[in-house]
Amino acid sequence: MSWKPYEGEPRSTVVGDVRVSEPIEADYFDLERELLVYLPPSYEDSDDTYPIVYMHDGQNLFDRETSYDGEWRVDETMERLAAEGIEAIVVGIPNAGEQRPIEYAPFYDHTEAPDDVNLPDDVEPLGDAHADWLLETVRPAVESTVRVSEVRGVFGSSMGGLISLYSFFRDPEAFAFVGAMSPAVGGPWHEIFEFIEDAGYVDGRVYVDVGGDEFPDDSGRSAAFESGAERLVETLETMGYDERLRYVYDEGATHHESAWADRFPDAIRFLLE
Repeated sequence: MSWKPYEGEPRSTVVGDVRVSEPIEADYFDLERELLVYLPPSYEDSDDTYPIVYMHDGQNLFDRETSYDGEWRVDETMERLAAEGIEAIVVGIPNAGEQRPIEYAPFYDHTEAPDDVNLPDDVEPLGDAHADWLLETVRPAVESTVRVSEVRGVFGSSMGGLISLYSFFRDPEAFAFVGAMSPAVGGPWHEIFEFIEDAGYVDGRVYVDVGGDEFPDDSGRSAAFESGAERLVETLETMGYDERLRYVYDEGATHHESAWADRFPDAIRFLLE
């Protein structure tokens, strides 16, 4: 895999050393996409290896101009954290657009589907295929071209949080930490609880959060996300997670990139400790 410098639009908000990969195929959708990678400030002038974070919804991480609803400001955050001595490589994996609800769902109960993500009954979720692709295609392609340590993590929000949790517990030797912001773990994705319990304790750090007003115009859905996050945390605590688990309840925060951007600095600090 080769990388080229990120060349954004004139109003691009990218800072630091962000690069774009050559197209990489995702055969479960018969499509190609370009990955993004953020390299720490010290990378070019050292021979050090660095922790690496694989993040979902890559369109929304670095550049407001490529995002569909705001950016996470991951590049700005990592530049600031570097001054604290916290550095990591971040890989942005773009989602499949309209196919995102299929791509990030390892399982799906159609009887509990919300209106805005209801999949046809004959469509099979592809979360397992996505997790395979991340592990067997993306990771080796990336790690053959950048200097990484043994510390690897996976991170996402909403359904990106769901597939991140699934990947962490499905492949316990692959990742040292997982971050799941406002994770979609209830409703049609409720099987994640049984899956995690069956997988058992994975030796790594887990970050979970949720906003207190996820969907201001839908109190029922907000309550479902909040109760889902609480159930997830209770499940993890029962499994033995204590100081390696952090749960944040962000009162008043909505289900939006701006809220996740605000919480990301403390989340990644905890995960990289």
